[in-house]
Amino acid sequence: MDGKSGFWYSNRTFPLFAAIMAAGVFAGTHLYYTAHTGVFNEISLAAMLTAAMHGGGYGAAAAYGISFMLARVFEGSMTGVLDIGGGMQTGIGVGIPALLLGAGITAPLTSFPLALLTGALLGFVLGWIVLWLRARAQRPDAAPAASTYGSDIIIGAGNSAARFLGPLVVASALMASIPVGLGALAGAILFYVWDKPVAAGALVGAMILGMIFPIG
Repeated sequence: MDGKSGFWYSNRTFPLFAAIMAAGVFAGTHLYYTAHTGVFNEISLAAMLTAAMHGGGYGAAAAYGISFMLARVFEGSMTGVLDIGGGMQTGIGVGIPALLLGAGITAPLTSFPLALLTGALLGFVLGWIVLWLRARAQRPDAAPAASTYGSDIIIGAGNSAARFLGPLVVASALMASIPVGLGALAGAILFYVWDKPVAAGALVGAMILGMIFPIG
C-alpha cells in the first residue's frame, strides 16, 4: 500500500479500538466484582477497589481512577498516545466502576453482557473525546506536527512499580501452592537470566505448573 492511509491508519478507527479494549477492561472488573478475580489492574489499585467493596467507601477509588483517566485523556490529545494503564485500566477499570457503585448503580457490574456494552460505550466516547481535543489543540498558524497516523495505543508508560511485581507474583504463587510457586520462581529466574521482565517469567512459570498441578 502506497503511503500510510486506509483503515488501520485512520483516526476514525481509534474510537473503535478504544471501545474494544474498554469492553474487556470493564468486563474484567465485572468478574472481580462477582467472582473476585479477573481485574485488569495493578495490585495497589485492585486493593483500593477491594477495600471499597468491603465498606471502605468508593470515593477514593473513584476520585483517583477518574482523575488519572482525565490526565491521560489530555495527554493523549497532545501526544496522540492513549496509555492503556491510566486511560483504560485505571479509569475504565476502577474509577468509573467505583463511581457507579458509589451511586448505587450495580447492574453494569453484575451482568456480563451489560458490562461489555457499558465498557464499549465508555471506550467509544473516550476515543472521540481524545480526537476532539486533539483537533482543538492544533492551531492554524502553527507548524504541522509529526502525525502518528491515528492515535497510537501503548502498553505501559515507564511505570517503575512494575519492577517490584516479579517478587510479588512469586510470593502470591507460593501462597497458592508449592508447585505453582516453584514454577513462578523458575520462570522469574530464567527471564532474569535472559534479561526479560521478571514478572512475565513468574506468570508464565506459574501458569505452566498450575496446569500440571492444579490447585485443589
